[in-house]
Amino acid sequence: MLWYDRNRRHLPWRAAPGQTPDPYHVWLSEIMLQQTTVVAVGPYFKRFLARWPSVAGLAAAPLDEVLIEWAGLGYYARARNLHKCAVTIVEHHGGCFPDSEPALLALPGIGVYTAAAIAAIAFDHPATPVDGNFERVMARLHAVEQPMPAAKPRLRDLAAALTPTHRPGDYAQAVMDLGATVCTPRNPKCMICPWSAACAARMAGVAEALPRKAPKKRKPTRHGTAFWCLNPEGDVLLRRRPPSGLLGGMMEIPSTVWVEDPHKEGAATSQAPILADWHPLPGLVRHTFTHFHLELRVMATRIETVGDMANARWHPIAGLGRAGLPSVMIKIARHALSHAGHGL
Repeated sequence: MLWYDRNRRHLPWRAAPGQTPDPYHVWLSEIMLQQTTVVAVGPYFKRFLARWPSVAGLAAAPLDEVLIEWAGLGYYARARNLHKCAVTIVEHHGGCFPDSEPALLALPGIGVYTAAAIAAIAFDHPATPVDGNFERVMARLHAVEQPMPAAKPRLRDLAAALTPTHRPGDYAQAVMDLGATVCTPRNPKCMICPWSAACAARMAGVAEALPRKAPKKRKPTRHGTAFWCLNPEGDVLLRRRPPSGLLGGMMEIPSTVWVEDPHKEGAATSQAPILADWHPLPGLVRHTFTHFHLELRVMATRIETVGDMANARWHPIAGLGRAGLPSVMIKIARHALSHAGHGL
């Protein structure tokens, strides 16, 4: 058994030694930590627990409020699935998390890793939550030369073969902790590793080179135009994005479709949210998502009369911080406000 000090655990939640963590806390932290660092997640985790200390409280919250609290954390489908999962647990499981991997996998937004993490950590079942730290430890322990991501199935099998039936939750966290603090991507601390004597990669002198990575694909750049529109009171026009897809269901500063070929964007103003005299602002807004870079022009206008618009609303500029805007939209707002004298 690996050593494990719960006080050094790097997840946002903590439990006293010998105590099983609350499944709600484990689930919430694991969903937030998907493709996001602990440093970024910490404040969000604390705010969510302060506002919704139970899964029932989260289920009762309006989705809009959950999305607003999530704003800035990215990967917004997680927030929608988080709320949907909470509702499902309350409506179909009496407000209690199921404790088996198959039942957990059936819940919205819970995949193989998260189901195993909850089963092992919250319920102490012999499940194997294989994250990036787990994969790195297994790749080095067994000197797996096959590049990622093709090696993932083999690494999962190797990890599962080592999972004990006694205290599997602490074991899972110990391996995660080992990868986070000792068997690190660069400069692994092999001299203090409890598995050093059994590590095939250390003995072969290739520990730091593993796991191998396949060459990265070039990240494309997409282009579009955002529309900064003020009404006579100085409020800005916001619009809700479609419920599915990138930034689904979030409020946005209206924009065109984002395309890779800027020449295929067409006449930007034909996609404007309102017929008006639009003026381009200097410069570009740049943002990077997981799979592509984004470059946006910003066009601005001020209108004198206000009509009804579907999925849109006027929002005070001073309160934009409470509008739940995604990070890219905040960049657009800052860009527009920094060029307030142009085109307005």
